[in-house]
Amino acid sequence: MSDLPATLEHMTAPAPSPPHPASGPDIAIEAIGLVKRFGEQTAVDDVSFAVPQGTVLGLLGPNGAGKTTIVRMMTTLTKPTAGTATIAGYDVLKDPDAVRRNMGVTGQAATVDELLTGRENLRMIGGLYGIGRRELKSVGERLLEQFSLADAGDKVVKSYSGGMRRRLDLAVSLLAAPPVLFLDEPTTGLDPRSRNELWDVLRDLVRDGTTLLLTTQYLEEADQLADDIVVIDRGKIIAAGTPLQLKEQAGQAALVVTVSHAGDIAESARLLRDLRGEVYVEDSARRLTAPADGIADLTKIAGVFERSGIAVDDIGLSRPSLDDVFLSLTGHRAEDAADPDSDDSDADTDNSDSEKEASR
Repeated sequence: MSDLPATLEHMTAPAPSPPHPASGPDIAIEAIGLVKRFGEQTAVDDVSFAVPQGTVLGLLGPNGAGKTTIVRMMTTLTKPTAGTATIAGYDVLKDPDAVRRNMGVTGQAATVDELLTGRENLRMIGGLYGIGRRELKSVGERLLEQFSLADAGDKVVKSYSGGMRRRLDLAVSLLAAPPVLFLDEPTTGLDPRSRNELWDVLRDLVRDGTTLLLTTQYLEEADQLADDIVVIDRGKIIAAGTPLQLKEQAGQAALVVTVSHAGDIAESARLLRDLRGEVYVEDSARRLTAPADGIADLTKIAGVFERSGIAVDDIGLSRPSLDDVFLSLTGHRAEDAADPDSDDSDADTDNSDSEKEASR
């Protein structure tokens, strides 16, 4: 089940209030010294970041890092122990109602009613938002079309695939066209094809001007979608930057050459050592790897191999992955970093608090 209460899972409204930016007109989301403690445990420790309008911020970290707790504070589901946040210029502590009018939230599990059809789910939630029947029909059909669900609109959600349910969940979140959307582990449990389809939908939303805050423990997902990434580990920010900047922190790019014939490996290794010094040879794959400074090295070495007459199957640059980044920052890979004090346990500890806040 999702960590976010069903009553606030799609916290949007049909008429967002005009923003009063606290930190400049181009900042849609800002965290300011957020802290959350549960008894003696500090789940989030002095987290600050800003997200410009029309961009995607990826909160990257393993299960238990504090990502969901950050989202709960920023979406008014639970109060920070210290610090605050602004959404579309509204402070989550001083004006939570305005924050809710300017955002949508989709949690880790789809919360649409499985016994209703796709269209019925849209009508039900739209009615709760107070959207008029004529407008709701038009908006609902547009969203079904946008999320490739028009043909399945009259089928009960119980018959939907996991990817279809997630797309319907997003469609419901967008009924009121919120300028800011929070996505907490949006592709959890999806197969690779459904994940790629959902990524395409999210890219379309950003092109249309929506600002996204995306939590994920999938390194590839952050790399594919995020303009900027904040890496969270044990409640603290341990790195921030663009995907390329973070990869550069993990180490030097590598030049990878795959020769066509095994008999050319030794001469190829000699050529590369003359140019780059260190060479790693994989005889079985006919592949040689050497450190590189960038595109200029690639062009230079391609020319050397062409003049040598050595046939090459492939030559290219390999940059460190985000998995390499996480390993270099934390000493462990993301998939091995699960903490027993996970986001789920944090949420359970704080359920009564958030439910009380939701009812206010």
